[in-house]
Amino acid sequence: MFYLMIFFLVYLANKKIKKMKIKSLLLLFLSISVLNGYSQDDLPQDYLSSDFHKDRREQLRKSMPANSVAVFFANAVRNRANDVDYVYHQDPNFYYLTGYHEPNAMLLIFSEDQQNEDSTFNELIYVQKRNEMAEMWTGRRLGVEGTANKLGFKNVFNGEDFKDIPVDFSKFDKVMFRDFFNDVRDNKRDNADLYSLIEQFKSKVSYESLPSKIPAGEEIVEVETNIDVRSLRTLMASLREIKTKDELKLLKKACEISAVGQIEIMKAMHPDMSEAEIQGTHEFVYKKYNVEYEGYPSIVGVGNNGCVLHYIENTKMSAGKEMVLMDLGAEYHGYTADVTRTIPANGKFNKEQKAIYDLVYKAQEAGIAKTVIGSDMRRDIDKAGRDIINQGLADLGIIESPTQKHLYFPHGTSHHIGLDVHDLSNRGPLKENMVITVEPGIYIPEGSPCDEKWWGIAVRIEDCILITKDGPVNLSAMAPRSSDAIEEMMKEESILNAFKLPNLD
Repeated sequence: MFYLMIFFLVYLANKKIKKMKIKSLLLLFLSISVLNGYSQDDLPQDYLSSDFHKDRREQLRKSMPANSVAVFFANAVRNRANDVDYVYHQDPNFYYLTGYHEPNAMLLIFSEDQQNEDSTFNELIYVQKRNEMAEMWTGRRLGVEGTANKLGFKNVFNGEDFKDIPVDFSKFDKVMFRDFFNDVRDNKRDNADLYSLIEQFKSKVSYESLPSKIPAGEEIVEVETNIDVRSLRTLMASLREIKTKDELKLLKKACEISAVGQIEIMKAMHPDMSEAEIQGTHEFVYKKYNVEYEGYPSIVGVGNNGCVLHYIENTKMSAGKEMVLMDLGAEYHGYTADVTRTIPANGKFNKEQKAIYDLVYKAQEAGIAKTVIGSDMRRDIDKAGRDIINQGLADLGIIESPTQKHLYFPHGTSHHIGLDVHDLSNRGPLKENMVITVEPGIYIPEGSPCDEKWWGIAVRIEDCILITKDGPVNLSAMAPRSSDAIEEMMKEESILNAFKLPNLD
């Protein structure tokens, strides 16, 4: 651009254009150059690279059975209301393998090289066609050229070309894909939307032959098929459950951003705060760090609301003297954290609140200590925390004995995190560079069969733990966890206290 500008100005000078006009043209070119720079370069520089996605495709290819093809589809566009759609979120597997953020696309990966009359290939990607009118409304599309140049694909086609794909699916021993739920809306004006791609694919692989056994009168007839809707999940889980160095950078940042959100609300918290304002404070912090999404709907439960494990209404108008359970996670460049803290709204735990909180903290400490290579999430981590909680509840008189069955701790202690908040895994022993949560909890709803002084107390403490050869590393450790550390943090002044809005009727 710079050299083109110089060449043009020299040309004008030779034509004896007035200096003033040349100066104006120079300013115009500089303006265009700056705008062009912003449009191309003023973006985050820490996205996963095309080399990362290419390597993930190659690793999947190596794990695929001989003479097989794996087929992936982009996520559907979901309608929110009338002519407004939900914010689009790419299918995690599709993003992991491509880096492509747009809908109406599909990817095919072959275990071996394929040949047709023109070329040899081992992967094909079909994407949205460039469309000036559509892009004016919903944003620029990469198209074939952009997908090739920015994402590093050699064999890129418009979606409308899939109907003529040079592949005979019947020749493969396995055609692997995730089964369909028939819940994709048909955009009848677009013959290359996701609905059309799925329908064309179904026809090409004889999807109607599923299931493998179909009734024929009073008999069950076996149907020969190469369709496999189960194996691909296992193969993808094997890849995704162990994080690469590049993934860990993003996941660590997501965890630290989420921890900063917890810190800021600890400092800003006061009894008159509503659940919605607490949620908004967390999510404001996320946006200050340029986070694209929340990893899941934010959970902010005051008092008894905290006993609802996935409470997302967040409509209680004031926290008062109750406990506030806050389960939130930032999703940074596709990778989501999952961090929970429970704090007293007035800055000080009362006797009963502290007893339950300290019991959960002790259980979490025991669980984290077991988060090592070779451990089993249920047999080791969950059991370590559950034994402590059961004994503690008995000591407090909330249950009669440590062996009594109860619902005060109704969920598991751990799950994998990554591109999904409950990330894909094969549920085997822990390995180096896996990342899991450790999140024990106690929930005592109003009306529980125990002393009323415990009613409405809900506590969960959750952190993201990286498994390393040197032991567990808490990626969200920035946010205080012990009751004493939380009370100390809540004494600090918040810069948000100066943020005042006018009262509205």
